Amino acid sequence: MASEIRRLFPGDDALVMRVADEVFDEPVRPDRLSAYLAEPGHFMVVALADGIVVGQCAAVIHRHPDKVSELYIDEVGLAPAFQRQGIATRMLGAMFALGREHGCEEAWVGTEPDNVAAHALYESRKEPHGPAEGFVMYVYRL
Repeated sequence: MASEIRRLFPGDDALVMRVADEVFDEPVRPDRLSAYLAEPGHFMVVALADGIVVGQCAAVIHRHPDKVSELYIDEVGLAPAFQRQGIATRMLGAMFALGREHGCEEAWVGTEPDNVAAHALYESRKEPHGPAEGFVMYVYRL
C-alpha cells in the first residue's frame, strides 16, 4: 500500500485522530498535539496510508551555548503492518532535512538496547558518526 510522508503544522491536529495501532505509545490527546505543533523547534512528520496515520516521527531542536545545534529525534513509531517497507527511513530523511533547514549540524536518537528493529533502522543510515553510544537515562516525575 502506498504511503505519503507529511510534515504536520499547527492546525493539522484533526489529521492525527485516525491512527493505526502501535504508532504512538498512548492515545493522542488533541490538546497535547496542538501544544506540541505550536511550539517553535518542535517537528512531527507522519506517514499516511488511505488517510490513516501509520507512522510518526517527532523531533526537537536543542540549541546550546557551547555546541552545535542538534536535532533530537524523540520518537519514531510505525504500525507493524507497515514495517520493513522503507517508511521509517523516509520519515527520518524528512526529519533530517527539517533539521538541516533549521540550522542543525547533528541529529541524535536513542532506543532501548533490545529494540532490534530500531537498531537496524538507525544503523542502516549512511550518516552516523560511529557506533551507538551507551548512556543511562533517568526519569523524574515533576
